[in-house]
Amino acid sequence: MTTMHALALAALALLAGCETLNSPPPVDIGHPTSVRPPPPPVQTVNNGAIFQPSQYRPLFEDHRARLVGDTLTIQIVEKVSASQKSTSSIDKTGKLEGGITAFPLLSPSSFNRASVSGTSANTFAGKGSTESSNDFSGTITAQVVDVLPNGHLVIAGEKQIGVNHNVDVLRFSGQVDPRAIQPGNSVASAQIANVRIEHRGRGQQAEAQGIGWLSRFFLNVLPI
Repeated sequence: MTTMHALALAALALLAGCETLNSPPPVDIGHPTSVRPPPPPVQTVNNGAIFQPSQYRPLFEDHRARLVGDTLTIQIVEKVSASQKSTSSIDKTGKLEGGITAFPLLSPSSFNRASVSGTSANTFAGKGSTESSNDFSGTITAQVVDVLPNGHLVIAGEKQIGVNHNVDVLRFSGQVDPRAIQPGNSVASAQIANVRIEHRGRGQQAEAQGIGWLSRFFLNVLPI
């Protein structure tokens, strides 16, 4: 192996290590985030009726998502806060004394200093507190990717906005009950089960917020 090949392999290993050190935590977003509606089943026998079960939609109602490929608007309103405090204390004190006043064949004056005493004390105090808050709001239009046997809709959506050298990516997935869909074909994220939300950026702005690979290496290696 030549020196150039060795240097190339070392550079590739270094780049792979940099990516591992600064890799973002993954979010379990439902896939796919976009689908094509399944084609209607081919009817072998044409019954001549206007009603077709595979394409039925009530005539006198607002259009709401119910089939694979339908879209609905998600109002993302997530606000979570939690706090916890704990206090504990222990205080214990003990004292022990003992002495000898008489012993056979010895005079009592020999026991003037024959005594023993001891004391012990133990004190402990501890306090702890933790607090966390999360506030996220926005709007995204998701698509029905699957319909469960109970009628619930599995939805997923993705939005990407690129400005200059930066890309803002928003992904959403969850499971919604059709009865929670409001007029106008919209639903709040608080009424969606198994919500997964990912909001990340790509480009120069995201790179500026990350720690360099060399600094991250020393942060992982140094004991303090």
